[in-house]
Amino acid sequence: MNDNRFGVILVTIGNKKEAMKMAKKLIEENLAACVNCLPITSVYRWQEKICQDSEWQLIIKTDLQLFCTLENRIKELHSYEVPEIIAIPIIKASQPYLNWIEENVIKS
Repeated sequence: MNDNRFGVILVTIGNKKEAMKMAKKLIEENLAACVNCLPITSVYRWQEKICQDSEWQLIIKTDLQLFCTLENRIKELHSYEVPEIIAIPIIKASQPYLNWIEENVIKS
């Protein structure tokens, strides 16, 4: 199995309630096998101002063949004008873990 087929999608979101709602939807819809939700502090530039905010980082484990579908669904669920949606391929992972991801997402 090609390890690069699988990856993580990084998404930041404004609060825990939104993070949990999105995580559960993505799991229910078989777009992700697992979503980790972590509290973070982000420092960034937005509309020519430097901002610092508490956010939640979602780490979404999925089949990257679903990226377009996942991107569209995240945009539908997200409250940000420009949400972070970044895909990072898995370079190496244990085969049983990759098998588990594959078993828990929509088959392409």
